[in-house]
Amino acid sequence: MQKKLKIVIFDGSFQTTTFIRRLIKGLVSQGHQVYVLGFNLYNPSPVESVHYESLGSNQDKLELLTKSLALQGLGALKNLFNFDKKKLQAKNLAKVLKKINPDVIHAQWNSVLPWLEPYLEHKTYPIILSQRGYHTNIRPFINTKNYAYLQRIYPKLSGLHSVSEAISENGKKVGEAFTRIDKVVHTGLDLKKFPVLTSYRKKNRLELISVGRAHWIKDYSMAIRACAILKKENINFHYIIVGAAGNEELIYLINFFRLNSFISLTEKLPFEEVQKKVFSASLSLITSIKEGIPNVAVEAMALGTPVISTDCGGMEELITHQQEGWIIPRRNPQALADQIQAFVRLSESEIEQIRQAARQKVEREFNEEQMVVGMEQLYKKVLNAYKQYT
Repeated sequence: MQKKLKIVIFDGSFQTTTFIRRLIKGLVSQGHQVYVLGFNLYNPSPVESVHYESLGSNQDKLELLTKSLALQGLGALKNLFNFDKKKLQAKNLAKVLKKINPDVIHAQWNSVLPWLEPYLEHKTYPIILSQRGYHTNIRPFINTKNYAYLQRIYPKLSGLHSVSEAISENGKKVGEAFTRIDKVVHTGLDLKKFPVLTSYRKKNRLELISVGRAHWIKDYSMAIRACAILKKENINFHYIIVGAAGNEELIYLINFFRLNSFISLTEKLPFEEVQKKVFSASLSLITSIKEGIPNVAVEAMALGTPVISTDCGGMEELITHQQEGWIIPRRNPQALADQIQAFVRLSESEIEQIRQAARQKVEREFNEEQMVVGMEQLYKKVLNAYKQYT
């Protein structure tokens, strides 16, 4: 019988990412003990059988004091009198980790690494870092202090998890873990929660959608410029960007190209509502400059909504051009407009072939089981290597 692990997920928050929520459900179902560490109190939908350990609230001073006294006893008094929040939380972290004595710590974000430095320095526990999107692809290469910090930290890590091959390659420009372990594990969907595909039917109006906050890396301005081309070509369409409400650059471009009746910007919406909008859309657009493999693209393919994406980051691991969707060059509005018009000219049967191939790709390579098994393998491989090195 394989040993069940005690796994600490250090996310910094109890409201974990979609990837982590699916992962911890799967790990618990396999009999592992999972602990999520965070600095917040609000946890509207905890995962059953997962242990949530607060390190003391960032917002509630009284709760931090109470938590620190409960964990540290009278030893907290020194930092209580000075009210050194970070020292209180660091001591709370030490007490929590000592109590759990985890087999492995999985750090979700580069931002939690400073909290783990004492344990990295002394190799107290094997620590794995997830390499994700902006934090690996962009920030180290525009922030010299962050790059220098990560270059110092990476060789102290016991292993790395990468959400795509492209991110793994970018991470190597920063450094490697001392074990040289870096495993690519894609996001995984619980496909039982996705409807069986029904036959595709074209709509009278082309419904386009993008999902995600209006960060420059998403390059929604490219999509708006493509929409201006579609308007000139008399394409009947509507484009919604979920999560981009109020962005001045996008509002300016929409007004400049007189696209107010063609484009809507909404606030961030609940997950279920976003799914409904993606499901009812004709096309999902990914216009990013850099990405790992965005969940929204995988989910769109599972829902049967065809995807057009730029050749950013890991998207070519998800989509082969004209097989499971379409890949176009980055920063090229004309290429996007041309591909959308080519889509309009496709027959329903041709679109159906793409949809079915996309769903099969997700079922084969982006299912929840492969994600959980992949992470289990990573944890155990790192744990074995760590024992040899220490």
